[in-house]
This record gives sequence, structure tokens and C-alpha cells, in this order.
Amino acid sequence: MNLIEQTRDRLGPVGVWLPLGMVQPPPGEERRATRRLEELGYRTVWGGEGPGNRELFAHSAIALASTERLVIGTGIANIWSRPAYTTQAGGRALAHAFPGRFVLGVGIGHAHQSAKSGSDYRPLEQTREYLAKMDEAEAEFPSPVPFPRVLAAVGPKMLELARDAADGAHPFAQPFEHTPYSRDVLGPDKLLIPTHSVLLGDREQARASVANDIALMKQYDVPHYFKGWKRLGYTDADIDGVSDRLVDGLVAWGDEKKIARRIKELVDAGADTVLVSPAGYELEILLTQLERLAPALTAVTR
Repeated sequence: MNLIEQTRDRLGPVGVWLPLGMVQPPPGEERRATRRLEELGYRTVWGGEGPGNRELFAHSAIALASTERLVIGTGIANIWSRPAYTTQAGGRALAHAFPGRFVLGVGIGHAHQSAKSGSDYRPLEQTREYLAKMDEAEAEFPSPVPFPRVLAAVGPKMLELARDAADGAHPFAQPFEHTPYSRDVLGPDKLLIPTHSVLLGDREQARASVANDIALMKQYDVPHYFKGWKRLGYTDADIDGVSDRLVDGLVAWGDEKKIARRIKELVDAGADTVLVSPAGYELEILLTQLERLAPALTAVTR
């Protein structure tokens, strides 16, 4: 098998995305959480960073050293956090130390995280340049153990860049319809690893969670998620009113069986691995939901 096929096999159809950059648990609690998720049968755990709030390669090393089989993914390593050569070197070191257990997700993040502003903020161009510099670093110092690189991508041009300059895409905060759309852009031979919110509860609880997310996106001026929703047919009325359609597109809600069926539908629609992200910003609340969901989610197959 090639690297993409090996990665697809190692990740399995369902993994976990944790908002550890916002939760900021003490190191001991973070280690305990990743070990517990491995015990529950999840095969991969991902988390993100923002410049200055969580150094993702250090945390990935801690998680890898604390577990035996878990594949750790960066979702995402922000390009404003370190030079491209450093990102490539960090991935090379982790892949060498933990063969087959590291996936590098990289992306430009949001404008408020950027070192640029206004016309100097050119996401597609700057991401392309960054990936090219990573390739230069790899050519100069080849990785002893190859590792996959996926790109944070929502819109069609960034998805095309993920197809052409990476091993696949890692979309975030997009509704169900984005998965078949992304697969069409990427083609059949690239990795597609979307994050999808899950909530053990009813639609009104899911609506409250979506409304909170929308408020945060507006507070931090993160328009490209909204643009992605509108590209798929959602309207300002859906967003401002937090419509049933939007809630059902963004959140797999209900009991364990209903959530597992929805995640299976995402896999059937083209996702290689769906990273479930439970609602909440307290680590114990997140773990409790993932413990309840584990028997149903780890049974999902391709």
C-alpha cells in the first residue's frame, strides 16, 4: 500500500477532534484523556492551536509518548506559528520517533491569527508558498519515515491545492453536504478527514451549540465558514435564524445509535475518517460524551 492507503487504514472511519487549545487542560489530564480514548477503541485523536496558545508539536509528542497505538493528528498546525522548515522538521522528528502514528494537518487559520492584515493577507497564495517551502525542506533533509500531510480546506481553490500539493484535506466546521462536495474536488485517491460536531441530546440543544459557534465566528470575524455554508445552499436566514436545516447539517445529534448512523452516512458520502467533536469546553464533559458514544462509533465501518 502507498502512504495514503496506509494512513486511511490506520486512522479507521471514525476518530476524535478535541478543542484542547481552548480547554487548555493540565498536562497530566491531557495524557490521561488520550490514554482513555485509546482504551475506548478510538484510533486517532486530533487537536489544534492558535499562535501563542498551544505549541502543537510539543503536545503531539506528549500524546504519542503517552499512548501505544493512537495516531495523533494536528488539526491544524497554524502556518503563522512557525516557519515552513520548522514545521517540516517537527513532522519529520515525530514520524521518525513514532512510525505510522503521526499525521500533519497544516493550514493558514484565520485572519485574526495572522501576521498579515488587509491586502497582505492572501490565504491561498501564502498557503501555496508555505507548502512549497516545506517541500524544499523535505528535499534538503528527506524524512527517514514518510508521513502524510493534509491541508485545512473549505473552498474549492483550497481543496484543489489540497489535492495538488498535499495528501488530502481536513475541512472544519462544515455541514454534511461539504463531504461529497470535497470528495468531488479531491478525487478518489486523496484523504478526506472532516471534523463533525456531535451532541448527545435533542435538536434544541444542538441549536444552542450552533448559535454559540456562530456568535464566536462573528466575534472573531471568521467569514470563510459562512461562505462555505452559503456555497452549499444555506442562506443568511439559515445562519441568522439558526434554522433546523443548518443545525441538522452541522451537528449529528440524538442518541448513540442516531449519531452513529449520521457519521456512517458521512463515511458513505466520501469521508475517509470523520473526526467527531463533542459539544462543550470542559475536558470531563467531552470525555463523558465520547465514552458513551464509543461502542457505537467504533463499530462504524466503511
